[in-house]
Amino acid sequence: MKKLAEDIINGRRLTRKDDLSIFITAPLDEMAEGADMIREALCHNHVDLCTIINGRAGKCSENCKFCAQSSFHHTDCQTYDILDEDTVLADCKERQADGVHAYSIVTAGRTVEGKDLDKLVGIYEKLHKECGSLRLCDSHGLLSKEAFVRLKAAGVTMYHENIETSERFFPYICTTHTYQDKIREIRMAKEAGLTVCSGGIIGMGETWEDRIDMAVSLSELEIESIPINALIPVKGTALEDVPPLSEDDIIRTVALFRYINPTAYVRMAAGRNYFKDGGKRLFYAGVNATITGNMLTTVGNNTSQDKEMLTQMGFDI
Repeated sequence: MKKLAEDIINGRRLTRKDDLSIFITAPLDEMAEGADMIREALCHNHVDLCTIINGRAGKCSENCKFCAQSSFHHTDCQTYDILDEDTVLADCKERQADGVHAYSIVTAGRTVEGKDLDKLVGIYEKLHKECGSLRLCDSHGLLSKEAFVRLKAAGVTMYHENIETSERFFPYICTTHTYQDKIREIRMAKEAGLTVCSGGIIGMGETWEDRIDMAVSLSELEIESIPINALIPVKGTALEDVPPLSEDDIIRTVALFRYINPTAYVRMAAGRNYFKDGGKRLFYAGVNATITGNMLTTVGNNTSQDKEMLTQMGFDI
């Protein structure tokens, strides 16, 4: 694994033509160490911190089996329409003071259009004006070309659209939209001049081959930021009884993503609470970015604790 890591550092890139089954059986410690070598050589020592706000909650028309906000499920999640500008601005300024690098509004629902889109465009314009040092990201489902253009003009620089899993496994997770819908959105966002944040969820019942396939697909799409979520089963969803992943399985996953996407931000999102120490092992296995603060419907890691931990580990934040 160290030899493979050295080859990648020297310019080799893995593709579907390679035998990637090595990532399933390789000794975990060696694999993680190699992933860390790649991260240090090609991404250096900076860790990117981003945070999100749930800008519109619940009542989603899509049937994603993992999601507490789907109208197909019966959960305790909040429901509300687009937040007002003052609420989002106050939250953004607070997160900026915490020292994050990026701020994202995430909305439940298939898309955003009409008056809701107008409202969001106005909010992003305000954030861009008053919190200019932050990178603005957005996550609003399946948008039109016009919406992407308007959001970029409002100051947004990155769009988030998870592919969630492999193309093979996707229909087992969602049937109200398709994997190809996701790919189309990613390409439209790029055509509008936005960079893309796209990853997925592990621990939904997929195979190791599905995880490898997702990593390769993201490499082929040249994704710059790859959030990896370890499923946190929520009562009332279709996946509420799925057993949680082990620390080792999560470590193996993030490491293989680093080998296959050597220059991307491999961003740990939901699931760090599975690690007793806040996830230190992740940052020694190829991870160089994380979502900090609360998630959409679960509690994340405290930003000040993350900054203290990462600084003590020797990372630049």
